[in-house]
Amino acid sequence: MIQRQRSLIRSRSLTTLGFLSPGLGLLIVFVAVPILLTAWISLHQGSMAIPYSRMRWVGFSNYATIFEQPIFRTALLNVFLYSLANLVIILPLSILLGLFLYQAQVYGRNVLRTVLFLPYMIPTVAVAIVWGYLYEPQYGPLNEILSWLHLPAQGWLGSVHEAMLSLVILNVWQTLGYYVVMVVAGLTEIPQEYYEAAALDGAGWWRRHWSITLPLLRRTLAFVFVILTINTLQVFDPVYVLTQGSPVNSTDVAAYEMYITAFNYGQAGLASAMAMVMLAIVLVLSLLQLRLFRSL
Repeated sequence: MIQRQRSLIRSRSLTTLGFLSPGLGLLIVFVAVPILLTAWISLHQGSMAIPYSRMRWVGFSNYATIFEQPIFRTALLNVFLYSLANLVIILPLSILLGLFLYQAQVYGRNVLRTVLFLPYMIPTVAVAIVWGYLYEPQYGPLNEILSWLHLPAQGWLGSVHEAMLSLVILNVWQTLGYYVVMVVAGLTEIPQEYYEAAALDGAGWWRRHWSITLPLLRRTLAFVFVILTINTLQVFDPVYVLTQGSPVNSTDVAAYEMYITAFNYGQAGLASAMAMVMLAIVLVLSLLQLRLFRSL
């Protein structure tokens, strides 16, 4: 009897391992191995054009070098500001739009959800090209609209003070629908009986959502918060297509700085050190955010 139970447990374990092995294999090959290789390169000096065996060991000097560079510190500051601006705008909007699309009796709300989600399906490069035309300072539609309203034209991507905000607006337009869909999915798991009981007790709209919706939506909001932070900290495409870090490095971000360091300057070790620093920052921020939401 005991042997039969052991064989059954062993058979189930092997079956589970068989189902998991393809996914685990892909994770190891396409995630774990590149991370370990990047960490190894970050401790060496050499270009992308030479074999790994010819790279010279330099230890942690690459990490010291990148933090001594003002341009990398500026890129880190810019990407933090970009991420923070997106969080401040997208998180409240996704909650409000999610509540509106889920609870309001709106005709064609499924169509509205689809329309909101569609920009997320468009490649970021294509979105950036279109918005580059919209931001065109002389004949762009946005400045034309401002002229109709008798407002001064804006520099948009050509202005030191407006370039980063222009990239934030682009990202909000493209990705907001994705996070709204996530919020709507979380709202579907909240029993309507809670709202009915609160209404019978005299709770108003604000009180019901403050005391019921937000606490029960905590896990969904934690997911949105973490994914939004990760996605914005690794921004690259719109910067590469539209600004290349200009004007005056006001839109230079960490991912773009990695790219030009590796492929324009041929310094693979420095670029890999930057990548490992960003990986550490993303991991720490994600763990802190998850811990924060668990304690609420």
